[in-house]
Amino acid sequence: MEPKTSSADEEPSSSANGHSKPDLNGPLLPLAKRPRHGVCVASEFAHHETGMARLNNGSFGSCPASVLQAQAVYQRLFLAQPDKFYFDTLQPALERSRRALMPFIGLKDAESTEEVALVDNATTAAAIVLQHMAWQFTEGSFQKGDVVLMLHYAYGAVTKSIHAYVARAGAQVIEVPLPFPLSSPNDIIREFRNSLRLGNSNGRRVRLAVIDHITSMPCVVVPVRELVQICREEGVDQVFIDAAHAIGNVEVDVEAIGADFYTSNLHKWFFCPPAVAFLHSRKGRANSLHHPVVSHEYGNGLPMESGWIGTRDYSSHLVVPEAIDFVNKFEGGIEGIRKRNHEKVVEMGRMLAQAWGTDLGAPPEMSCSMVMVGLPGCLGIQSDSDALKLRALLREEYKVEVPIYYNSRRKVEAGEAGPTCVTGYARISHQVYNVEAEYFRLRDAVIKLVNDGFKCAMLSSTSK
Repeated sequence: MEPKTSSADEEPSSSANGHSKPDLNGPLLPLAKRPRHGVCVASEFAHHETGMARLNNGSFGSCPASVLQAQAVYQRLFLAQPDKFYFDTLQPALERSRRALMPFIGLKDAESTEEVALVDNATTAAAIVLQHMAWQFTEGSFQKGDVVLMLHYAYGAVTKSIHAYVARAGAQVIEVPLPFPLSSPNDIIREFRNSLRLGNSNGRRVRLAVIDHITSMPCVVVPVRELVQICREEGVDQVFIDAAHAIGNVEVDVEAIGADFYTSNLHKWFFCPPAVAFLHSRKGRANSLHHPVVSHEYGNGLPMESGWIGTRDYSSHLVVPEAIDFVNKFEGGIEGIRKRNHEKVVEMGRMLAQAWGTDLGAPPEMSCSMVMVGLPGCLGIQSDSDALKLRALLREEYKVEVPIYYNSRRKVEAGEAGPTCVTGYARISHQVYNVEAEYFRLRDAVIKLVNDGFKCAMLSSTSK
């Protein structure tokens, strides 16, 4: 299908029939200027680049000015008297952050802080868990050739960590092939069962399942509770949930999910400064984990080990309470933010799909504060390189920041060939600072490219 033209009663846009196209590099995009539930969003995010349609909160998150100010206080405390900060401030402040976090991840027992460590990011957490699994292969607890199961759409750094740690120690890696676009959680459950059955065949056992709570590219909410339950029924030894995008984006209840290990970044959707994440370990598992950077606290438990890996800036780990203060200024707190983000991003995703003559990559119930929107097939996205070049073009020429996904596993239905086949998707995010005009800018930029006869192949000799 070709992109639809914009009708006269829609918001101002560049219409596909060439009439009345505004200057896409003209008026600056507004931040929301009125206070939202007691928060002046414009002032809290005034440090964002002016005029950029920032539709990619998912990659790096966003931190409000009030939390950055709290972070600066800790940074100055350390610089003013580092010895006092090390001996008197650091560990109590880390404990304060862990305790503040507990209600947001489904933990009620005060002693559960021993199950929660603060680390730099989900990639670090993955290294901690996968190092632990590698030791079990090298020390003989697991047999060479036993299986680590992972989703095909696992985050690239985690995939490489699986091979660097566990495959090198003797594990066989099996990827669960996932279709995309998706129509139902059952699509994932069916493929997961099939791969699990394969992993447990020929005398092998699945020792670890690595499951995303929300896949990154393409972005899909995975039915983690159901998959963890299947793992328990099938005798999988340990389950690690890579939930880099989860907290602040979907409900997180680590006890209800029931995995052995669960990690999520706090700087993506929970308004902390980069970089900080939590790693929860189920009771009985925490004592076997160690930070890959060994320092003076080695052997004193992962929360202590992670709380001192040498001289560095720990301030992003210390301002979790201030981030919570920020979200609590909004109606409904983090739950209200999640709900409004989800509703608005689905609305904007549908608007884009209708304008471009495409569809969403997954139903709303499998989306979060991010959705995948099909791009017109006539753009000719035929590789990951094409996707990156188109993304750069949108950034540099149209002031839109949005990730582009090349669907290498697309299924072309009979009669759907050539320029009508959707091979690329835009992953749009919505956070409290976003406004509708930013999505209209993306809509209009793509329509203009289509009307101009643009093809990704045209960028081959000119792109950086």
